[in-house]
Amino acid sequence: MSLGNLDLRGLNPAPVTPFTVDGDVDYAALAQLGKFLASVDGVKSLVVLGHAGEGTFLTQDEQVKVIETLVAEVGDQVVIVAGITGEGTKVAVEEAKRAVDAGAKAALTYPSHGWLRFGYQPGAPQDRYRAIWEEAGLPQILFQYPDNTKATYNLDTQLEIAGQEGVFWTKNGVRNMRRWDTEIPVLREAYPDLQIFSCHDEYLLHTIMDVDGLLVGYGNIAPELLVEFIEAGQAQDWTAAKAIHNRLLPVTKAVYHRGSHMEGTVALKHALVARGILPHATVRSPLLPLAPGADVEIADAMKAAGII
Repeated sequence: MSLGNLDLRGLNPAPVTPFTVDGDVDYAALAQLGKFLASVDGVKSLVVLGHAGEGTFLTQDEQVKVIETLVAEVGDQVVIVAGITGEGTKVAVEEAKRAVDAGAKAALTYPSHGWLRFGYQPGAPQDRYRAIWEEAGLPQILFQYPDNTKATYNLDTQLEIAGQEGVFWTKNGVRNMRRWDTEIPVLREAYPDLQIFSCHDEYLLHTIMDVDGLLVGYGNIAPELLVEFIEAGQAQDWTAAKAIHNRLLPVTKAVYHRGSHMEGTVALKHALVARGILPHATVRSPLLPLAPGADVEIADAMKAAGII
């Protein structure tokens, strides 16, 4: 199978990055997490070094070793996808080259984060994707940022990027259901082979009927139920999808209905502790621990959903 024909339809978790209590990357715990996720039938890839993985908080050497660790542990079972977050295009290309050398088979290409503050010039996102493909040879996932940021892409920009060589998938997190309902059908019609994934951890029910799969941090903690959720969506079985949504709702609230979406990363680690997969929920600055009692709240939500 060529890289461009990778079938990622299904669940694509974005693993957290475990740390030791001293704040170093815990590669042994990462390998165990990867082994657990890859064992779930329906998991197609592991997408590392993004928001859930605290990827921008790692050194370059750590980023490379995270990829290498998972490639060595589960690379024969699932695809390892690298988040590419470098600020400038040249920096992102060098990051992509390191990811290729480490064994990554695809990239989740983030917008240049300066755009979050200042916006971007027309054509700049297209150039970023083009350079990563032409100079690093890494197939890419188009990442659509939330509508309320200056790094979101309008429909024309999405269509142009999706039509570029080397772009085979899109992870849509627009978080504007009006845009979702009008733009996703256009992308489908224009590019029938483009694999479309939702990353709306907190809005999965609305998007599940329209997608080929999910690319979510949520996949860390409830992969079995999310695989069932995807199957219900593919079958257009609203009743089954709604039942899974309702079952997961206590977890969704405990993990994602917080003051900041980044707090969800900390909450994911607490949920993994509750599942017995991580030994503790250590995060790296600038993330901070959650308020006292959050671990109990999250564990109780996991119990209420029947996950533990």
